[in-house]
Amino acid sequence: MKKLGKEFYKRNTLEVARELLGKYLIHEHEGNKLIGKIVEVEAYMGVEDKAAHSYGGRRTERTAVMYKEGGYAYVFQIYGMYYCVNVVTSEKEIPQAVLIRALEPVEGLDAMSENRYNKEYEELTNYQKKNLTNGPGKLCIAMNIDKELNGEDLCKEKLYILDNKEKFDIITSKRINIDYAEEAKDYPWRFYIKDNKYISKK
Repeated sequence: MKKLGKEFYKRNTLEVARELLGKYLIHEHEGNKLIGKIVEVEAYMGVEDKAAHSYGGRRTERTAVMYKEGGYAYVFQIYGMYYCVNVVTSEKEIPQAVLIRALEPVEGLDAMSENRYNKEYEELTNYQKKNLTNGPGKLCIAMNIDKELNGEDLCKEKLYILDNKEKFDIITSKRINIDYAEEAKDYPWRFYIKDNKYISKK
């Protein structure tokens, strides 16, 4: 499998979002290679998207990475305790990104399980296995992704995405938990792999 290059990310954000599905997110950490297949994403379209952190051209220390060219990680904290990882997209000064909402665990399962539950993977119940990475905060805990990776170049060796050719049906829906975003809460910018058991919400 080939690592995705900058040109993949520096395109239309909605196209990138759909094409991220089925790709492999990898975090190499403390000798472990943690791998999850991307099964659910949401696109955030920047200046004109009331759900985006960069809506209206907002630029803060936190959102600065969104203004870079595509191909960087944007990691932010929610509720003061959980991290979310996004893929910065489009061209420089166009602050758009794709939130990775859910992964299907592929490799490094024991390490992911220790991170989430302090147990080995085989000790988990079926419910715990299903919940290992089926949400943006959950997957960051399992994959050991935190603010230290904010601004990480996705074309380097620590956090990156591998291409993967696979056929599946894609479901499109409204984004989740953004009721504050007025009309933007109804935009159909969430995409997920049909019938995958690891998506966060049907």
